[in-house]
Amino acid sequence: MSDLPVLTAEEQRVLGSLLEKEVTVPASYPMTVTAVRTACNQQSSREPVVDYDDDVVHHTLRELKRRDLVGVTWDDRGRRTLKYVQTLVPRLGLAEDERALVTVLLLRGPQPPGALRTRTERLHAFPDRDAVEACLRRLAEREQPLVRVLPKQPREQDARWIHLLGPVDLPAAAPGAAAPAVDRDAVLAGGADSRDAKVRSAYAAVATSYADALTGELDDLPFERWLLDRVAAHAGTDPVVEVGCGPGHVTAYLAEAGADATGLDLVPEMVAQARERYPDGVYEVGDLRTLMRPVNGAGWSAVLAWYSLIHLAASELPGAVEALTRPMSPGGLLVLALHAGAEVRHVDTWFGEEVDLDVVLHEPADVVSLVERAGLVDVEWYRRGPVVARGETTERLYVVARTPR
Repeated sequence: MSDLPVLTAEEQRVLGSLLEKEVTVPASYPMTVTAVRTACNQQSSREPVVDYDDDVVHHTLRELKRRDLVGVTWDDRGRRTLKYVQTLVPRLGLAEDERALVTVLLLRGPQPPGALRTRTERLHAFPDRDAVEACLRRLAEREQPLVRVLPKQPREQDARWIHLLGPVDLPAAAPGAAAPAVDRDAVLAGGADSRDAKVRSAYAAVATSYADALTGELDDLPFERWLLDRVAAHAGTDPVVEVGCGPGHVTAYLAEAGADATGLDLVPEMVAQARERYPDGVYEVGDLRTLMRPVNGAGWSAVLAWYSLIHLAASELPGAVEALTRPMSPGGLLVLALHAGAEVRHVDTWFGEEVDLDVVLHEPADVVSLVERAGLVDVEWYRRGPVVARGETTERLYVVARTPR
């Protein structure tokens, strides 16, 4: 093309929807006006959410066809139906990875590289954040750039990128508008090994104070006790594991409820605290990402990740859930506990010690969708507000699901 098309907001949403559905639901592509309208108005993976009627979508498609940005075809099965296809990709000469980024930028507005990596998962599997940034630079360095980076704003961990195919709303600058997208992969800026080392160092430094503070916490948390009692009742005499057990109080509660419970933690100092405080329990040093089957059974009847995923990037969660479910028995329970929200919190002082630690907050819908995509069933989730009397400052998310029998 001699010039880049300048798309209205409606044209961006329609083209973005056609680009997305061509890859994610090819059986439904090409698309009717009604199907395009449904895709434009869906509640998930769209920012902002819109409510177009058929007239708006039909008019937009006609205008895009006039500009050779969509084509039409006929479905001759049964009643002849006019359907639409996008022609933006061949017109712009987009590679698969470029197409994925442009699609999400059209549908969701300004995004940082980490969020783009997570949100393009179904369109193109970027191996890491660096691959996303390399692709963005490639798009920005074209003779006619397709994207550009925005100036980094206060409180943003990473700068956001926008497409250059038409006007883009900048939510951070608009009073009362939605907050900018959270880059939950920013915690990997120095690499996973560096992040893991910071986590081990932080928890080692506060091990005794942390254990003192958490040992009796379940006495004040009736919902959590109810959930743990469910796990113990489900497991019966079959083995249960808590990954990221910390000072061992949750594992000990399960054992007292009759479960054959084992605690696993990445930090040796935390395991030492658990063994000292609960000498009758079983506590081992280990990584949840390499969880093995129990020595006394074919699989775990329940696996609990009780606030043990809170330092992982969004892109690491699918692999973590897969690692946790792989050694489970059919019909076993997976229980996740996390902080709910849309931010990455940095901690530099903890229990009087200087640390360098990031805590990642996740949206419930994202976590539930991840668990469902992992093939688990009977998924239920609970979100509770912070218990201010305990000094909590975040909402809490609990997800329970079963492996298929």
